Amino acid sequence: QVQLVESGGDSVQAGGSLRLSCAASSYTFGERCAGWIRKRPGKEGEGGAIIQADGVTRYEDSIEGRLHISQDNVKNLLYLQMNSLTPEDHGMYYCAASLNRRTCNSPTAGYFYYWGQGNQVTVSS
Repeated sequence: QVQLVESGGDSVQAGGSLRLSCAASSYTFGERCAGWIRKRPGKEGEGGAIIQADGVTRYEDSIEGRLHISQDNVKNLLYLQMNSLTPEDHGMYYCAASLNRRTCNSPTAGYFYYWGQGNQVTVSS
């Protein structure tokens, strides 16, 4: 049974940084598309960041340049480095992984089958 477990969520002030981590069991990062999808209060159709099996990354426009997705294939971990955080980044961040896709054409939730429980990121002004 695949399990994704996130960690690293916290409360920070605007301008601060966080790194989210996602550990997988019964699933190997680097073989299929995986990502981080966020859900913010009052916003629908959220996206985030994805990393394909070939290492290509894609980001939602609002986070590109500030948030960076990466994976450690030795430790089997997925990361989201979050820099220059603003109150607009406040929300739940979910680690997600594809069932069988090596590529994800956009950083959106529809490509993902497996989901973590979510990690809260709180950014105060």
